[in-house]
Amino acid sequence: MFVLGIDPGLSRCGYGAVRQTRSETEVVSAGLITTSRDLPVAERLSILLRDIREILAELRPDVVAIERILFRSNAKTAMSVGQASGVILLAAFESGCEIVEYSASEVKLAVAGYGSADKLQVQRMIQILANLDQIPKPPDVADALGLAFCHLANHSYTSVVRAAQGSELR
Repeated sequence: MFVLGIDPGLSRCGYGAVRQTRSETEVVSAGLITTSRDLPVAERLSILLRDIREILAELRPDVVAIERILFRSNAKTAMSVGQASGVILLAAFESGCEIVEYSASEVKLAVAGYGSADKLQVQRMIQILANLDQIPKPPDVADALGLAFCHLANHSYTSVVRAAQGSELR
């Protein structure tokens, strides 16, 4: 399975692609898309859409895992993250990828074993899971990789449960 995790943001949008085979899990690509706060919002969204489409076309993931926006204390931040998330969902849908959404707590629980883990704990666990020499930076990239690893863990668990249910039905 090949998963592209995306941590949506208008100023900083992290992405991380992870491929899992029977024998290994490998980080294929990770990075950050940035847009200038000096540009109009519509232009920034257009840049984000273009860059996400390019990443999707280049990587061709099976699944896009995106952070589900639940609540932000800053309304302006919530609005821009929501706009970025909408653009990313559109691009993923247009590319034909399966789309899944996870909350930040679900990702933290899956990768760090604790739903309230801090950024550094998540970064360190991603470093271990991805067998990286250094902690992934900035945190947006670690969060995107966390989304991909969360989906792989969730998918593996769901597959085991379905297999067990299937064997009970026989």
